[in-house]
Formats: sequence, structure tokens, C-alpha cells
Amino acid sequence: MIRVSELTKRFGATLAVDRISFEVARGEVVGFLGPNGAGKTTTIRVLTGYHPATSGQAWIAGHDVEQQSLQARQQIGYLPENVPIYPELRVVEFLRYRAALKGVPAKQRRLAVDRAMQKADIADVARKLVGSVSRGYRQRVGLADALVANPPILILDEPTSGLDPNQRRRIKQVVRDLAAEHTILFSSHILGEVQDVSTRILVIHRGTLRADGPPDELVARIVGRTVSVTARCTPQQLDEVVRGTPGLQGTNAVVAEQLGFASGYGAADPGTDPTLALGDRLLAAGIAVRELRLSVPTLEEYFALMTEGSDRVEEEALAAQAAEEVRA
Repeated sequence: MIRVSELTKRFGATLAVDRISFEVARGEVVGFLGPNGAGKTTTIRVLTGYHPATSGQAWIAGHDVEQQSLQARQQIGYLPENVPIYPELRVVEFLRYRAALKGVPAKQRRLAVDRAMQKADIADVARKLVGSVSRGYRQRVGLADALVANPPILILDEPTSGLDPNQRRRIKQVVRDLAAEHTILFSSHILGEVQDVSTRILVIHRGTLRADGPPDELVARIVGRTVSVTARCTPQQLDEVVRGTPGLQGTNAVVAEQLGFASGYGAADPGTDPTLALGDRLLAAGIAVRELRLSVPTLEEYFALMTEGSDRVEEEALAAQAAEEVRA
């Protein structure tokens, strides 16, 4: 449904997006992640026809966004970060006006607006002025606007920006419900939300695409999982049991001993959970366990590694190169 090939966007001397390529298939919910200034919004604006690409191509439902701009935009429902509204109109009036602008036939507008309000869960504020509803409702009015022409593709830019936890939870549930009928590409800084609703994530940093795949797989592949254990025994006894456990690699020596308890940890092999095997070994050795836990990394840890971590690696490489040039 969405295809991007070698897309580049410059603003004068500033390279905002640097030759990124990706695809979003029908029915996918794809989270688009990156720090501020990474190029997310610029990419979205190229896809939605707000900016022309400097080079490369993008297609929406088979339509070139530059050569077939109108046809491409007809396939998209777009929710920008800051929803543009007419505060003096009632919600239902605003949506009927937007439906007319988007070419919904007059005989179908009432049904289209009712359907969009139901999907966005805003029917209870239909008669209220848009300018008088809460920010959470305003975001959902913007979502209803994106839905009113019933497009197959939704592009949502920071849909929960500035919302309180209850409002974010409501928007997240709405996105889940919409996934049954729409292909969704959305950006967000709330990484837990992205992990909850996305089938796949894209990570962009400094204008380049750094990662693409299911969130759980990406996190497990890069960050890894850790097994930690605290048991009533000597450090030496625990060390022997931990080191011999299948599925544990790079085990660390016992790190603490307090009041007759020892603690240790080790890295789990990818895709494994060695806690059951370790528990059996401890039981067979007659060792009482106080805690045995598999720590699963979060998307936040992965995101930090792919952004801040990659920055440090690049900075260290540049520093080493500069030092080598000085010595030469």
C-alpha cells in the first residue's frame, strides 16, 4: 500500500531525509520512530503531498505521490500532530464540511460522518463546538476527519501528543480497532504505545533508516535478555550452577552475598528462556531460591541503542580517525 524508494529530501543545505526505502503492506500497523529532527514528519509530509521529494520516489496504493498526487492523496487519511480545526463549527458540521471538501457525494455525507464519528468514538460530542471540546476529543475529531472519506490508508503523526494517560489509552484503543479495516503508518514518541499496537516498526535517525521489523524481534536481536537469580547458598555454589545451565551465555560471576544469599546473572541465548532449566538445577542441588527472573528488554532500550548509542559509536569513530590523522 505504501512504497518508498531511495527517498531524499533537502531544505537548502540541510539533508532532512537521506535515501530511505521501505514498504508497508495492506493491513499492517507500522510505527515510525525517531528522535526529534530525525526526519519522520518530513517523510510523512512527502507521502501526503505537502512537500515534493528532492529525489527518489514514493507510491501510495500504486499511485506516484508526485506524478499522480490527487489519486495518491485520495487513498490517505492524514492526522497531523496539530489538528487544524474551525473552532466556531460544531463537530458534526465540521466533519460534513470536510467530507464535502474530500469529494464525498452529498447523498452519502451523513452516513460517512456518522461512520467516522463512531470509529473515532466521538458521537457523544457531535453537537458541541469543536473549539470547546478537550484536547483528547480534538485529536479524535481530527481522526474522524481522516476517516470521513473512508480511505484505505491512515497516516497519523503523533496522534497522542499532549494527551493525558487516559486520553492516550483511548486513542490507542481506537487505533487497534481501526487496524481491522485500514493500513496504518503512525509516528509517536510514546514507545510503549508503539510496541502495543504495531505489527512492525521503522526507526529513522539523522535522516536514515536504521531498523525495520517486528518490535519484539528487533529488541531481542539487538538488546538481548538477562536471567538474574538470588538464592540461599555461597557465591561459589551459585556460580557453578549458573555457569552450567543450558541457554545461558556469557554468564557473569556472582556479584553479591548478603545474609547468606548470593546473586548472579547471565545473558540468555536469543529466543530462549533458561529460567526453568536453572530452577531445576537449583532444586536438584538443594538450593533455596529467593528470586529467579528473566528480564526482557524494552523498546525504549532498543531505541536508545539505535539512536544515542549509534551517535556515540559514530563520534568515537570520528575521534579515532582524527587522532590517526594527527599522528600521521
